[in-house]
Amino acid sequence: MRIDILEMEERRARFILRDATPAKANALRRTMLSDLPKMAIDKVEFHLGSIDVDGKDFESVTPLFDEVIAHRLGMVPVPTDLDLFTFQEKCVCEGEGCPSCMIMYSLNKNGPCTVYSGDLEPLGSPDLRVKDEHIPLVELSNGQSVLIYAHAVMGTAKKHVKWQVANGVGYKYMPVVTVRSSANAKEVEESCPRKVFDVDGKNLVAARPMDCILCDSCVEIDGGKSVSVKGDDKNFVFTFETDGSLSAEKALRKAAELISEKTKAFADNIGEMAV
Repeated sequence: MRIDILEMEERRARFILRDATPAKANALRRTMLSDLPKMAIDKVEFHLGSIDVDGKDFESVTPLFDEVIAHRLGMVPVPTDLDLFTFQEKCVCEGEGCPSCMIMYSLNKNGPCTVYSGDLEPLGSPDLRVKDEHIPLVELSNGQSVLIYAHAVMGTAKKHVKWQVANGVGYKYMPVVTVRSSANAKEVEESCPRKVFDVDGKNLVAARPMDCILCDSCVEIDGGKSVSVKGDDKNFVFTFETDGSLSAEKALRKAAELISEKTKAFADNIGEMAV
């Protein structure tokens, strides 16, 4: 089993998983959806009461319930360095909270204004600032204020969706498109919803076979006399995106690493049972 990269952007990737099986392809998909670790805000402390700002009193109150704001903060993608942070239950601090397992943010805004995710200030390295700075959190009117301390910890999507790194994770069988005849070239070209075919002179050409979605619209033109289409069940075209907490490359590498670790652990357990 190997991976050939077709596209690799900061938050999006497209690749071919070769020499695999549907079970292995699905294992990679499920791992990317559920098992990738990331940091996310899990605890939020709200200041209650009045706040004095340059002699002017602001009331620590917003139009939204605190729980709603906390939920919105939890869904803000937090940049994650997997070499720097670990799970709290595995940390040397035994879950008390330290720079190795927790990031602290402060948020202090006075109305009237719109509070955005970019208003979160990391209490530490500026590299920990959230990348999506324009996510609206709450509207403050005149005299309203919000003072928050938020704690981000590492988790996985198995516990809550706020720890989900990858989304839109999907795959299809590698399309195998074979042109048999150009007799109905124009009709076949126009029938394809993904514009897989071109007509070069009078010849029908499968110019973009990777874009084929195996819908068989081209085959239905003349019952497969012009074109045959099938899916290769040993090679798969994958696409996915990330929320920005991890780059697409790091997410893919981590998923492959997790699958390797689980496979080894499973093999070891089977070996122990055999003994």
